[in-house]
Amino acid sequence: MQFSSAQARGKHPWLSGDRRQLYPHSLQFYLEPPTENISLAEFESLAIDRLKLLKTVENLGVSYARNSDHYNSRLESELRKLKFPYKALADDDYEARRKDHISHFILRLAYCQSEELRRWFLQQEMDLFRYRFSQLSDNLIQKFMEHVDLSFEAISEDLKNELASELSTSTPGFTMSKVKEQMFYKVGLADAVDLFRARRVFIKDGFAYVPFKDIVAIVLNNYRAKLSKALALTARSLPSIQSDERLQPLLNHLSHSYIGPDYSVQKNTGKISLEQIDALSVKSFPLCMRQLHKALRDNHHLRHGGRMQYGLFLKGIGLTLEQALEFWKKEFIRGKVDADKFDKGYAYSIRHNYGKEGKRTDYTPYSCMKIIMSNPPSQGDYHGCPFRHSDPELLKQKLQSYKIPPSGITQILELVKGMHYQLACQKYFELTHDVDDVGFSLNHPNQYFTESQKLLSGGREPKKEVINSGNTQQRNNSQESVNSNSTPTSSNTTTDAELEGLEAYFTED
Repeated sequence: MQFSSAQARGKHPWLSGDRRQLYPHSLQFYLEPPTENISLAEFESLAIDRLKLLKTVENLGVSYARNSDHYNSRLESELRKLKFPYKALADDDYEARRKDHISHFILRLAYCQSEELRRWFLQQEMDLFRYRFSQLSDNLIQKFMEHVDLSFEAISEDLKNELASELSTSTPGFTMSKVKEQMFYKVGLADAVDLFRARRVFIKDGFAYVPFKDIVAIVLNNYRAKLSKALALTARSLPSIQSDERLQPLLNHLSHSYIGPDYSVQKNTGKISLEQIDALSVKSFPLCMRQLHKALRDNHHLRHGGRMQYGLFLKGIGLTLEQALEFWKKEFIRGKVDADKFDKGYAYSIRHNYGKEGKRTDYTPYSCMKIIMSNPPSQGDYHGCPFRHSDPELLKQKLQSYKIPPSGITQILELVKGMHYQLACQKYFELTHDVDDVGFSLNHPNQYFTESQKLLSGGREPKKEVINSGNTQQRNNSQESVNSNSTPTSSNTTTDAELEGLEAYFTED
């Protein structure tokens, strides 16, 4: 795959004319890969922006009813912010359309590497396409379908009036007045076979007369089939990409990278006392860290994976090196480790995490995605993500012991069933802090702690946003969506900061 710098693009003769001929529509099926050359910096930047967009699509799809005003306004806002195409009638959005095109193919490379990643990518791209298609005017829909060789013809008003009675009878939920309001399309029977089998469409002379709401489903099914096949073909070409030492590390980590703020440097370092930790673990720790803290207090020991995950989290919330050494030593010597063994066997690794030993790397606290995707716990371990790695029945018992109401437990388990682990943790935050909308997208345990402290100290107003349709959609989506792995949502940091954070992630041990 080749991609070109802005300077190189200026040399192409076809750019001297109307650039819009390259991307005649703001919407596409991504059938042709880009053939430009671009720098690695632009490659990385485009990938991160699309990753943010797809995380927002996932989060909104679970939290709100698709195509609701709230869903549409938030998604349009994100498209504007990230400079992706959002207005179909824009006179000149070539750069936005180019960005949309190239970034899709970059993430297609990153997310074709496993069945689980392919399912997630396919679902989010489908939801994004659905939103964009719904924003098109009737005229643009017709032009787009012609462009992608879907020859569906909108029937005339005269023909619709002539068939109004049959259309109303054969189309579930359509009264005569609704038939008059809705656009209908004349579709070949082969393309509408699912509607025909379900007896949801009027058939005449070998054609199905499909209302707009169902034409969307036909176009989406067509897009799904093409993208699913393309992902499988891309996966087969991976060996040639894996030989490129520049791209392969980037693609590997894009599929489960963290793109939010850096929590390795905390402004409140030293402001938390060791005496506060027990209370904070109940009020402001995410479930993964609360579980680790309880296991440490109960057993006076944690294995390496638990010490790394919990130790770096404590570093991120403000514990100094001296406090960390005191905290771990006091707890370990209450068990089977004496002071001398601790100093010789464990103190070094704690100093190492703070950048005081070895190669002097100042290690960053683990993000949600790193916890979810790497180093799963085995028997006797307590690290990992409880929503990802716990048996659902054990998770239910744990939530009950923490006084989570039954309705809340049901919602969390539905999200876990749909593999939306970070959203399940976000719901846990809402239930333990008595808010209806957290007002942020959760992608880091230290972010959970920071937002909890803001809320409890009055630094942030709780959002009591009751959206019935959103709650209904949340339940429905867990049942109807393709299983997907929850990944980090968009953040408000600048591109430079995000790239630095991503680079730091790549160099982490």
